Amino acid sequence: MSFKELGLSDPILRSLRDLNHSEPSEIQKQAIPIVLAGKNLMAAAQTGTGKTGSFVMPIIELLQEEPKPYNKHVHALVLTPTRELAAQVRESVYTYGKFTSTTSAAIFGGAKIFPQKSKLKKGLDVLVATPGRLLDLHNQKSVKLNRVKILVLDEADHMLDMGFIHDIKKIIALTPPDRQNLLFSATFSTEIKKLAQTLGSDLVEIAAQSPNTTVSAIKQVVYHVDKGQKSNLLSHLMHAEQWHQALVFSRTKHGCEKIAKQLNAADIQTTTIHGDKTQGARMKALREFKEKDVRVLVATDVAARGIDISNLPYVVNFDMPTYPNDYIHRIGRTGRAGKEGTAVSFMSIDEKKFLRGIEDLLKSKIEQKTEEGFKPTAKPSNESKTRNFKGKKSSFSKGKPGKKIKVKFSKTSNEMKSKKSKNKKKGSKAKTRWKKSGKT
Repeated sequence: MSFKELGLSDPILRSLRDLNHSEPSEIQKQAIPIVLAGKNLMAAAQTGTGKTGSFVMPIIELLQEEPKPYNKHVHALVLTPTRELAAQVRESVYTYGKFTSTTSAAIFGGAKIFPQKSKLKKGLDVLVATPGRLLDLHNQKSVKLNRVKILVLDEADHMLDMGFIHDIKKIIALTPPDRQNLLFSATFSTEIKKLAQTLGSDLVEIAAQSPNTTVSAIKQVVYHVDKGQKSNLLSHLMHAEQWHQALVFSRTKHGCEKIAKQLNAADIQTTTIHGDKTQGARMKALREFKEKDVRVLVATDVAARGIDISNLPYVVNFDMPTYPNDYIHRIGRTGRAGKEGTAVSFMSIDEKKFLRGIEDLLKSKIEQKTEEGFKPTAKPSNESKTRNFKGKKSSFSKGKPGKKIKVKFSKTSNEMKSKKSKNKKKGSKAKTRWKKSGKT
């Protein structure tokens, strides 16, 4: 099936030819006709499957028939969990619609608000936004949502994970009830299905592949390694296997900076992207990584949403993800659009429980191995605590052999009572003597 057969017009087909996109992906084949038909949609699609194009292209097609919005109004609203994803979706709107008159903008926190206000003044065909900044602008009366015709929730599962559910409900309440609803998620969790029910009971449900599975083109491997040796193992693999580019995930912002410092010291050009960085610094880091000025980009889960890099060969879970769904999102940065990719995870002894959760979600086992020279020696952190509860060697029980501490405490207690009694008597005599001496 071709893009033309899906019902897309010449201006969009022309942009696709410029991009060398000759054949639609599976999610695009399923989703585009549904969106063009004006139906509500709930779609399960992994990153790298052409998900963004599956709603951006038909939205552009539908809006060509609509009169231009005016006075701060928008026709199509796309909500995303992160700044990077908002910027990526807006770039897709521009790319697919460059031969049309489609107007668009992305608004998100971490950037100056006044330039964003100016973009909204004349109204927009497509507005891509993060929930928090959108509500800020609405409260400042800089954007009107009462004429939204199409509402898209992109990566809805991650928006719920980030605690945006209340903001999403507020935004939905500001839009007209007769809008078209499109919900895209990598997983169909219970929470996602509850959210979908609030959008209506007539959603068409599709999946580009089985829900909660990873892209089959991605090779996955887990390395057993001590926590303190992870940076050294990463440096070793980068040099020994000649990795020319890798996206590394850290659980914390502080961890990002620490990893980057150690890699740079090992002569591996590295930069970071996380929530403490300004939007300008984050965009600069992403640009340097895309242009291969640096070999490694270290990111937190939140900051990495929306990172779209073609032919990214390696994704590294420096810290095992706490939630199994995050594993799917992380490794989905590689193996995109049918390309091959490798997902490497470093697992210390205390992170085994996270692997079990991931394998339960995937319903398959991941290859595990140990690199020569990096065999782990650490024991579980709760092992020493277990020993103490069993009554073996504890610092609280140290003392001289044969010394009975309880007896000592008992004697000391009696001695204290005796001393108090003597002091009381002595105090009484002293007081009497003072009184007597006062009379003389």
